[in-house]
This record gives sequence, C-alpha cells and structure tokens, in this order.
Amino acid sequence: MSDTTEQPELQEPSLDEQIAAYQREFRDLDPQVEQIVSALGRLNRRMNVAYGRQVAALGISNAEWEVLKTLVLSGTPYRLGPGELAKRLGLTPAAMTHRIDRMAGEGLVTRDRDENNRVRVIVELTDEGRTKWLEAMRMATTFEEDLLQDLSGGERGALGEILIRLLRRVEHEQPDAGGRLTDLG
Repeated sequence: MSDTTEQPELQEPSLDEQIAAYQREFRDLDPQVEQIVSALGRLNRRMNVAYGRQVAALGISNAEWEVLKTLVLSGTPYRLGPGELAKRLGLTPAAMTHRIDRMAGEGLVTRDRDENNRVRVIVELTDEGRTKWLEAMRMATTFEEDLLQDLSGGERGALGEILIRLLRRVEHEQPDAGGRLTDLG
C-alpha cells in the first residue's frame, strides 16, 4: 500500500517575510535595498509568466516571441542571419537552428539563401509571424497599461527614469549581463 498523502503547496513568503528572514540570517542587509531588489525580481517573474500565458494563447512560445521581437527590432525587411539572431538572443548556433526550424515549420519565419552571398542564410519574418507579433503586442500593451493604471503620469515618468538609471548602472558594471538601452539617449 502506497502513501498518497498530499504535500501542502509551498507558498512564497510575502516580501516582508522574505526580508525579515534575510535580516535574521544576514545582519548587514539593508532592508530598503532588499525591498527594492526583491520587488523588482518578483515583478519581473510575474510579468514573464503573464507574457508567457499571453503568447501561449496565440500558439507561440516565449522563445518564439523573442525571435519575432528580435526580427521586428532589426527593422524592415525584418531579416537577420541565424548567427546574428543567436548572438542577440544569447543562444548557441545549434539552439538557434532548432528554433528557426520549428518556427519555419509553423510559418512564422522563412529561411533562404542570401541572394548576394549564396553561402549565407537569411531568416525573415513572414506576414503570419508579423501578425502574431502584433497580436502579442496588443495583448502586452493592455496588460502593461492595466499594471500601471494606479500610477499618475508623473509617477510613471519618475519610475521610468529611475529604472532606466538602474539599468544603465547594471549595463555599465556588467556589460555582458544582457541587452543595452542604446536607443534611449
């Protein structure tokens, strides 16, 4: 006879509980700093889950969404080589090839030889891929506006400026830790 006792679902401690536990174990902790950093981390996780659910409702994965987004950000005609895509997404060439294969099979991208260099392969966003990207953007915009609805225009502006300042500091201190905000001036 097997024991089928159900384990209670582990619930994440509240932010205050987390900080109190950290302070018990690490007395040098600045609770104000920890509150900010932990809140940002939790918000990021929850937003990623929400975005994942949205794109899943469109029949694409987060990974595919990242490729679509990267192609759109490259500008018209929304084309990049697989190596450049892999570099921008932080993937190995093999992982990028697998992702492109899957997306080409779904009609989201095409993969063709470069007309000017037959050795080079070009990945291009299809009309269907662009439509999926636009649908995901509409969903994300609604989610983001709802998320920030309780903030005034001034609060949104101040929060944006503060977050950009923090991001620039991280980019300066850890330049290999991910994307850059070079377009913000």
